[in-house]
Amino acid sequence: MLKPAGRSATPPAFFSPQVAEARRFYQDLNPPKDRPLAVVCGGCERCAPDYVIQRANFPFYAIELVARGKGTVRLQGHEYALHPGRIFSYGPHIRQDIATDPAEPLVKYFVDFAGSQAADLLQTCQLPAGHAAQVFAPNEVEAVFDELIRNGLKNTPHSAGICVKLLEYLALKITESLAPLEGVESQAFATYQHCRQHIQEHFARLRTLAQIAQECHLDAAYLCRLFRRYDHQSPYQYLLRLRMNLAAEQLHQPGALVKQVAEQTGFDDPFHFSRAFKSVFGLSPDAFRRLR
Repeated sequence: MLKPAGRSATPPAFFSPQVAEARRFYQDLNPPKDRPLAVVCGGCERCAPDYVIQRANFPFYAIELVARGKGTVRLQGHEYALHPGRIFSYGPHIRQDIATDPAEPLVKYFVDFAGSQAADLLQTCQLPAGHAAQVFAPNEVEAVFDELIRNGLKNTPHSAGICVKLLEYLALKITESLAPLEGVESQAFATYQHCRQHIQEHFARLRTLAQIAQECHLDAAYLCRLFRRYDHQSPYQYLLRLRMNLAAEQLHQPGALVKQVAEQTGFDDPFHFSRAFKSVFGLSPDAFRRLR
């Protein structure tokens, strides 16, 4: 829950006063220069209608994610529209010009950090300082920000270390969730998202790549190309993992038999089911049951 701005500790000078509500935490604002990574501060802000940031420089690296509202950001001569799911970064010696749409004020998450590995972290998550991108699962990225804020506000002896690990997790989640910004590429990505969602919703009855392609009104070869471009697995591998996750849950039930679970997850041949299960989890169904 956001709080009216100003109720927490006195914010650093680089924060804009044009914020209606905020939930922020602050850690060491002058971290040792030889530290690999250090989270300096972070939070979530609901901008006032007149919110404007015009900075020629910034002492730290930063990642910001738009949760609601609209606006614009100008970084290194490029202007990007801000809307839910837009994510951007900046750092020392990179000018930032951020403005909200007065009719739909921005609500955005942010984390500021420093360290000898800070720039490399942004490179790793394909969001180098001074660039913007889009994430296709913003609620999952928001959840990481929320966890970062919760731990930052606890201010325990372990908070700083936990926040660094959550920052690294955030970078991985951003990498996993990046989407194209615009144009033909974004249309192809939207098609991929639709197909992935269809598999996720109907995996219990889907059996083959041909069936997936038919129900998504696509050629099977094109469907595979979409997954190669935007995913780390084929559509059938994604389907198989979902079915095997269901099988693993059923194998945990008392008295569950491998043959019954195979039939319930659409495998007529228990040996085929066992091979598929082992290909996903590295264990046979019997060995998996013995773990419990």
